[in-house]
Amino acid sequence: MISYLGIRNFKSLKSLHLKPSKLNLCFGMNGMGKSTLLQAMMLLRQSEQKGMLENKGLLLSGGDLVNIGTGKDAFYQFAGSDDLMEFEIRSAEQDHMKWAFSLDAASDLLPVAHTDEGGGKNGFSLSTFSLFNENFAYLATDRVGPQKVYSKSDFEVIRSRSVGTKGQYAVHYLARFGMEERIQFENLRYPNAKSDTLLHQTAGWLSEICPGTRLVIEDLRGTDLLKLAFQFETADGYTNEFSPLNVGFGLVYALPVIVVLLRSKPGDLVLMENPESHLHPRGQSTIGRLLACVAANDVQIFCESHSDHIINGARVAVKEKLIPQEDLAIYYFSRDIHSKVHKTEVTQIGVDPFGELSHYPEGLLDEWNNLLVKLI
Repeated sequence: MISYLGIRNFKSLKSLHLKPSKLNLCFGMNGMGKSTLLQAMMLLRQSEQKGMLENKGLLLSGGDLVNIGTGKDAFYQFAGSDDLMEFEIRSAEQDHMKWAFSLDAASDLLPVAHTDEGGGKNGFSLSTFSLFNENFAYLATDRVGPQKVYSKSDFEVIRSRSVGTKGQYAVHYLARFGMEERIQFENLRYPNAKSDTLLHQTAGWLSEICPGTRLVIEDLRGTDLLKLAFQFETADGYTNEFSPLNVGFGLVYALPVIVVLLRSKPGDLVLMENPESHLHPRGQSTIGRLLACVAANDVQIFCESHSDHIINGARVAVKEKLIPQEDLAIYYFSRDIHSKVHKTEVTQIGVDPFGELSHYPEGLLDEWNNLLVKLI
């Protein structure tokens, strides 16, 4: 688990020092640097996966996770000519790694200037960080939408145990492991689900978004495709099957979010963007609560969101003792438009045992009141 994250001179992050908790919720208006925080971690991972990080440099484009462009796009605009881009991570076991990269404005590979590594009690290994091993998941904001059929990927699903960065293989994952994997943690088990299998639990949590939801997955023989359908509970059974094209974006967009969260295990690192997309406020607060319950099982989550309901769902989880207050960190990203330099400021907001916030920066949870004042 990452206990410290430092970033210097990356995009709008001139200097950032975080001591992450288990559930880390990142909020702020558009263009304030929330995605930049996640991109920093993904650049390190994809550079390591491509064999570049140790000796060659930081791979800005051509990877599987994120594409930034060139050094000019990635370097903090107001950095000095001799400044370096730096990243540092530390674990709770006192492992730490620091990288520094030089500017090459026209290249998509920033050369390594120097590195610094150190190990804890058992010596150093980069693979001890979930950021660099198989205990990693990332779900982008532009997830796959409703489709007639869904693709398979044996590499992503069976070998990597992944649903894909856009959730495009979530249906395949459920087809392959939905009745095999079981929810181990009591706090994640949906009480009215048919069983504790991943498939039935996914349907149960989806029922918080659309009541009485049932998932039907069919393997289209002779093809590398799967068919997904939804049924809905009635007084005497279930409706006919509905294509994803006819149930809207919300259920389909939420499906990979729920699968990724339910299948997470202790020690995992999950990066997630806008899990609330296309959901009713009740569904959004449900996702906030689910995020908290998953993090309580020693899963580290970094979540970018624009939803007050995600924050409030997590706050209620603290009050109901579903997650300790110290395991929830809320970060507010902002920028001083009167400053001569364009840089992100990050404010950490504390949470007490009753879910009350330590302070309320302008722009956080205040739009409801702003509109009410205009209506009165």
